[in-house]
Amino acid sequence: MPVRAIPAIPSGNAEYTAKAKEINERMEAQIPTSLRLAPTVLANLPVDVTGIPETCGLLTEKELAITELDATDLCAKLAKGELTAVETVSAYGKRAAIAHQLVHCLVDFFLDEAIDRAKELDEYFAREGKVVGPLHGLPISLKAWFSFASGGFLSLVDIPKEDCVMIKVLRDLGAVFYVKTNQPQSINHLETVSFHGRTLNPYNINLTPGGSSGGESALLALKGSPIGLGADGGGSVRDPCAKCGLYGLRPTSNTLPKGGYLHYHFTNDGSIPSTGPMCRSARDIDLFISAVRATQPHLKDQMLIPLPWSVPDALDRKLRVGVMMHDGVVMPQPPMMRALKLAKAKLEASNEIDVVDYLPYEHRLGYDTVREIYFEDGGATVRRVLKEGGEDILPLTEWVISPPHTFEHTVLESWDLRYRRDKYKQAYSDYWNASGIDVLLCPPYPGTANPHDMARYWGYTAIWNLVDYPGVVFPTGLKLDPTLDLAYESTEPMSESDKYFRDFYDPEYMAGAPVCLQLVSRRFDDCMLMAAQKIVEEIIKS
Repeated sequence: MPVRAIPAIPSGNAEYTAKAKEINERMEAQIPTSLRLAPTVLANLPVDVTGIPETCGLLTEKELAITELDATDLCAKLAKGELTAVETVSAYGKRAAIAHQLVHCLVDFFLDEAIDRAKELDEYFAREGKVVGPLHGLPISLKAWFSFASGGFLSLVDIPKEDCVMIKVLRDLGAVFYVKTNQPQSINHLETVSFHGRTLNPYNINLTPGGSSGGESALLALKGSPIGLGADGGGSVRDPCAKCGLYGLRPTSNTLPKGGYLHYHFTNDGSIPSTGPMCRSARDIDLFISAVRATQPHLKDQMLIPLPWSVPDALDRKLRVGVMMHDGVVMPQPPMMRALKLAKAKLEASNEIDVVDYLPYEHRLGYDTVREIYFEDGGATVRRVLKEGGEDILPLTEWVISPPHTFEHTVLESWDLRYRRDKYKQAYSDYWNASGIDVLLCPPYPGTANPHDMARYWGYTAIWNLVDYPGVVFPTGLKLDPTLDLAYESTEPMSESDKYFRDFYDPEYMAGAPVCLQLVSRRFDDCMLMAAQKIVEEIIKS
């Protein structure tokens, strides 16, 4: 199957074009010559590039072995002295450089600085005989939103470099930072394209890696990072993890640090984004959050709730799992429906689970409400920031800030919006309680990764942001198979959005995309959710 041409970076005025060119050339120059892929490799890329880091000849056998390890194994080996921080960071830095050449996932690459930090950690270990913290020597990649982030707009790229609260916490725990990853214009796309360029999905480079943390998901899928840091205000951790076959948690809001992030809507508190880990194993989520929560971050970030973190090894009761096949707005595409049916059948056959058919509670109303909340200024701030940078607006940015969902609110209209939001949240809580379920299994998106610039529905993730229910995404082990995922079972669309997804579905073009599912629990039940996720995944993959 031929690879279609990828659109260029967003256009803009002459000053913007020159500045974007300078920034991108500087990034490309940071990749050492010794880590450059051969021109023949780049000229003949397959649609699925996940195998190239292993076959390109730029990584040693030991480096390949190191980058196969998840964060939990890495930390264990670093703590025992079986790996050094320098060799661990070097291996991941090299693989990240290779990944970037394949899928354009990075916006900054500072491996030399990371190795200097790793040397300090190795010297400490040799001198003291112990690690500085539970994440000693662990490479962590960062979405561009964190610390001295670009914010996804060219006009914000010169913000002074200063660690945000989360970065300070992770440094103290021993983490080493070596790359920053791409995010979309406005940070409000389930897609990743900005003045840095477009990021591609490693499993099928004709498709999106998701967003807004799509640089992270693409890097993780190519094993150029053991763990990444994302943020989720409408699906920006769960969506890219789902589209790249990863594990990702959107925790209950205000339970992980987010103070000091770069944003352009600081006072919009209608829906609170959550910091969340993006991982290659479920246990890495536990590792990350356990380490961060143990530092008592609520003492550093006054907005945080001091919620304890302790994932039980087993539950003291039979797990009651709701299964939602669709949200009443957009019917899942065939591969997602196949995964849901398989999962439901296996759960029903298990003695560990009570399965409940869960019907969505007014998800169309909830989605309309959260869409209205995102841009209460009618998108004026986005348009101002774009104008300041001389940057043209992208189609998905225009879509997300346009009527009917987006319009400039008066104070009274904002008050009314919050009243409607809270009324819906209470009604949803009552509905959930009446169902008697512990967790809900549902799609994270209407399908797998889609062709670029097509992600115009967030309902399967954003609804949980509205009610502030934690959600974890995990891989099923399935991929879109054109021989199995041919056509929808039903022919009548439920909505215009449903028709839109039906119209662009192309199983041949989208082949190979991973299929992930989402598990959701009530607010503050994050630890129970992770325990349930382990049970559910084991049954589904049995």
